[in-house]
Amino acid sequence: MKKNSHFSLLKCVFSVLIIYLFSILPSQSQINYTPITNKKVSIGSYGRVGVDWSFVNGGSIGRRLNLNNMGAIGGRLEEQDYLELATTFNFTPKEGDETIIYANLRFALYSQSLSTFGNSSTSSLGGLTLAIPEMFVEARNIKGSGINVWVGSRFYNGPDIHIADHFYFNDHSGQGFGVEFKKSRFAAVFVAATDTTGVVSPYFYLNFKTGTPSAALRQRTVLIAEHDFELNEENKVTVLGEFHRMADADSEEEQPVHLPEDPIVITNFPSDNGFVLGVRLNSQFKNMGTRSFNDLAIRYGSGIANGGDGGISRTWATYGAPDLDDLNFKGAYSWSVVDQAVLNYNEKNTLHAYAIFTSSKGGADSNHLANSYFGEEVFNKKVDLTFGTRNETILSDYFRLLTELHYSQRTDGENPVASMVKFSLSPVYVPTGGKSTWARPHLRFVASVARYNDFAKETLYSPYLQYAGAEQWGAYFGVKAEWWIN
Repeated sequence: MKKNSHFSLLKCVFSVLIIYLFSILPSQSQINYTPITNKKVSIGSYGRVGVDWSFVNGGSIGRRLNLNNMGAIGGRLEEQDYLELATTFNFTPKEGDETIIYANLRFALYSQSLSTFGNSSTSSLGGLTLAIPEMFVEARNIKGSGINVWVGSRFYNGPDIHIADHFYFNDHSGQGFGVEFKKSRFAAVFVAATDTTGVVSPYFYLNFKTGTPSAALRQRTVLIAEHDFELNEENKVTVLGEFHRMADADSEEEQPVHLPEDPIVITNFPSDNGFVLGVRLNSQFKNMGTRSFNDLAIRYGSGIANGGDGGISRTWATYGAPDLDDLNFKGAYSWSVVDQAVLNYNEKNTLHAYAIFTSSKGGADSNHLANSYFGEEVFNKKVDLTFGTRNETILSDYFRLLTELHYSQRTDGENPVASMVKFSLSPVYVPTGGKSTWARPHLRFVASVARYNDFAKETLYSPYLQYAGAEQWGAYFGVKAEWWIN
């Protein structure tokens, strides 16, 4: 009952916000696209929506062609419907004070069942899910000092490979606080959850001290430091350091405590930690078109900070199984190497290219399967590699053509390599007539075809194959829209 009342309250707050935002728009007609000019409130949005069709049973299945556990790495043109509505509330400082003050509130909507937005609701089975990934307050350039401070939950990340929807190197998104001064950034992020089905380092423990077992939370603290070094006008180096600490959840027993009804499941966990080191080189190409660059990032994470899987790179999402003798991830590690380039090599053509390599191992000795804290078998080692390109050709002010080619492979444990090659063709109409590669909205027709190797085919190693069966080839056709405004 409490959960339902909280959700009803959340929907009520969301509805009031939407009514308020629309109430400050000009009201000459029901359809009016005049931008908001209120100085106290601004609004931005990111969204994608569309429909698709495939050859499976002659209908739509809504499944991407990419390999399992890779997310949008391997191409994002088949992504499902998604919506973000970001609001900013601006505050006026004392007269003469240069401080910029604002509160950010972002709502995100997506469907857990992969159904389209138009055929789903929050009450549908596996229907729309409402999340609030950002709610924070920031004060920038405090009294002209160049110091910025923020508190709350936010998307705190840096570079991303747009064509793979992958934020790499320093995705610190989460709830915490931070301080920035000139080229230095310091932050602390606190991670906690009550998901008892997870296989990573647990964020809960069972407390027996009261005589009655009850789930209790423990947090991971992530301390982050970054600094930028300007080598010259074209080249910048960023160094990264992180320290992760999982609190002690031991029940004062020297030996692991197990649930009486399930002796496999351990209920007390000693403290654990990990660290991250990284370096990134960003090079701007001044002799090419605007925003042409190359970005190379290398990162190493150890212990419980070896995260980065499923299309995300967050180091606190620990990978693999623990050492069940010492109850820690002491021997765990992860290497991540990412390189991407955006080259505007003439007025009508832009090339996006990227490479992602990740090698990760958990805390167990096994190079294949091992037991998690909850007695569930998981892969304790994986290696994945992806190359991808997109060429964008401007045909006219309003039309362009996207062509993409991706190769992706992944090895779980000691299994054979699963691989996929995918080619996509997408004619695009840009109604604004903007010539920049970042101009939006896009109205696209998407045609993708993928070929899987024998192991990927036989193990159904793709969301598409899990529905279509053991096929060597996969195909996807869709009509899509994508926009952003800020």
